[in-house]
Amino acid sequence: MTATPTVAPDDSEVQKKVTDERPDRWWHLPATTTVLGLIALVFFGLRGVPGAESSFALAREGDLNPFGLIPERITVPSIGGAVALAVIALAASAALWVLHARAARPRPAARLGLIAVFAVSWILAFMTWVISERALDVATLLQGTLALAVPLAFGALSGVLSERAGVINIAIEGQLLFGAFGAALVGSLAGSAWVGLVAAPFMALVMGALLAMFAVGYRVQQIIVGVVLNVLAIGVTSFFFGTVMRQNPGQFNSPLRLPTLRIPVLADIPVIGRVLFEQNILVYLMWIIVAGLTVALFRTRWGLRVRAVGEHPRAADTVGIPVNRTRWINVMLGSAVAGLGGATLTIGTGVAFGEEMSAGKGYIALAAMILGRYHPVGALLAALTFAFADSLQLRLGTMSAAEGGVSIPGDFLLMLPYVVALFAVAGVVGRVRVPAADGVPYVKQ
Repeated sequence: MTATPTVAPDDSEVQKKVTDERPDRWWHLPATTTVLGLIALVFFGLRGVPGAESSFALAREGDLNPFGLIPERITVPSIGGAVALAVIALAASAALWVLHARAARPRPAARLGLIAVFAVSWILAFMTWVISERALDVATLLQGTLALAVPLAFGALSGVLSERAGVINIAIEGQLLFGAFGAALVGSLAGSAWVGLVAAPFMALVMGALLAMFAVGYRVQQIIVGVVLNVLAIGVTSFFFGTVMRQNPGQFNSPLRLPTLRIPVLADIPVIGRVLFEQNILVYLMWIIVAGLTVALFRTRWGLRVRAVGEHPRAADTVGIPVNRTRWINVMLGSAVAGLGGATLTIGTGVAFGEEMSAGKGYIALAAMILGRYHPVGALLAALTFAFADSLQLRLGTMSAAEGGVSIPGDFLLMLPYVVALFAVAGVVGRVRVPAADGVPYVKQ
């Protein structure tokens, strides 16, 4: 809908005329899903491995599975299963055509529901094709997904906190790296992973303070500051890794790991029990922070003030909200959250610190924040999407083509998470509403 303003020459009543206009690119999404659905039908289904079967392992021995409601394994014909799933994907695509043809502005709930049906059907068709003559443990795949999603989710939440207040946070990569470095170094010195967990947010605060000082205090171009801080983080951590940690790893870089906290009964639920209820404290903190931040941003006075600073700082200043102080606080809070994500890379997984071990996760987290529309829940879902692609490529990389099974080149598997991130962000970035004052320095007058 677009509003046409009317200028009145006197004090007469002004009425706003609202008209429906179909976007010029309304057909892009249905056309894309149709092409992808046809690819799934032809390549995953009709050109699949003849006579092959695909197996999905679900329940395990010892799970809470009364009367065997969840089967231990589901086996389907590779070609038949992929064809059926591709047909469902094409049906969802056809429904998208109808939805967009009937209404200039389709209901978001219906549109997102059809997209979800298409995405799940297409992914299952791909998995059915690729594991022909083999078996895929679904619980292991989901466990890997959650483990890989935790640092991405913390990084994306860091971006949400900063950018909702109007500060572009490109320095998530450096904050993750400093968090991982601090957790490993301090935890090794203290001989405790718990001490390392406490230290990680404080180390990341160093990057947050530098970002806030230059972006808010000195009003330097925020994207440039973020990139420079990422390079600085790589340089500082690499220097101390080479001169201190590598010389005495037993004292300065021990592989510590946080204990696993198992929730009885719930952890025995088939498929999802171990995934959700048998994790370390960082995973549980992620759920708590997502829920708490969602409520804080959209249901409290503090959240209203933060969003006002990010949307219209001058109006916020007029009503007495300290704009720059609010931005400082949010950048620091976001850095601390990113530090927890960095701790996941070391004490969360039980490995020692390594040079550049963040490996671009900060930039993927930034993409997750954008794809999630600057909302904590959306950022978490986007992080899980990217992590699923990463977990899938790791799982498929361990499979070898046998008895006529499908083999995918390793190089393609390695780039799969980044391809997913690229297409996901490219598909929605034009429709994401960025906070109006994001990246705009504020000068009090």
